[in-house]
Amino acid sequence: MNDITIQNNLESTLKEPSKTAEKSITGKTFQETLKESLEKVNTLQKEADEAVKKLAMGNGGNIHETMLAIEKADISFRMMMQVRNKIVEAYQEVMRMQT
Repeated sequence: MNDITIQNNLESTLKEPSKTAEKSITGKTFQETLKESLEKVNTLQKEADEAVKKLAMGNGGNIHETMLAIEKADISFRMMMQVRNKIVEAYQEVMRMQT
């Protein structure tokens, strides 16, 4: 009976891809890390928009804080675009190697 259990466990292990191969040092997959980064960029963009609205309406918005929020959002967006470009380049390189 133990042989059947071992065989079943072995078959199920071989059928399902290992998630540990996808994990990074921090224990997160690349997809999770990328998603978190995109959410952070989106949050910074929303904060910058809100700061601009407050400044435009005169609701206690400080020009210095508004400019800092805008620059943080801009830099994070530029960084995200560079990462995106590198991912696309890597994908294209892999596609060229397979042909």
